[in-house]
Amino acid sequence: MRFLRSKAEDRIVLRGEPDVEVTLRRSARARRLSLRISHLDGRVTMTLPKNARLREAQAFAQEKEGWIRDYLQQRPQRSKPGIGSRIMWRGHEIPIGEGAGRSARLVDGVLRVPPEPDRQAIRIAAFLKNAAREQLVAATEHYAEQLGCGFGKISLRDPRSRWGSCSSQGNLMYSWRLVMAPSFVLEYVAAHEVAHLIELNHSPAYWQVVERVFPDHRTARQWLRRHGPSLHRYVFKD
Repeated sequence: MRFLRSKAEDRIVLRGEPDVEVTLRRSARARRLSLRISHLDGRVTMTLPKNARLREAQAFAQEKEGWIRDYLQQRPQRSKPGIGSRIMWRGHEIPIGEGAGRSARLVDGVLRVPPEPDRQAIRIAAFLKNAAREQLVAATEHYAEQLGCGFGKISLRDPRSRWGSCSSQGNLMYSWRLVMAPSFVLEYVAAHEVAHLIELNHSPAYWQVVERVFPDHRTARQWLRRHGPSLHRYVFKD
């Protein structure tokens, strides 16, 4: 194992096939050493107390090396969708085939895309975003009506670590990748965020609101924990 130091950050390199780089982040609030692996890019980050010694970090990295390598090996491989491949759509993989026109269209269970190689992934993403907006707006309106509350703006983004959010102004943000999940999962996230319009926290009172409009929320949350990271394996830009 070799330790590298730079002005911006410290790193530990676990030598092997392949080498694994562990980024060290010091935090005044950290009370112990902890590891996190990004499900998007596989980046390994160790958070450690501000005054922790380097040899402690090295020993911890060596102790957890097996777990790190197992996790990275099992992580879904990233892929750029295009004609001849497949993509998740409402919880199921569907084929991507060649189509006519200027945009991607779903035809008889096949996502048809114009054949220009450098535009296929972009058009697939546009199709997913449009479908996600339509479904999420409808779901938001449905649960807001059930709870008798209004909401602000709805925006779609591609966040790294959350599926939705609700601001104190009542604006809602959703990940457009939810359209690739089963429909009940997308519905749950909409219900989850709309419930924050009533309780802007995760208190027992908040979960009572969620239970009222989406009783099977535990199943949806479990799906996201188990399968949510796989929705990020698709890369739409170079």
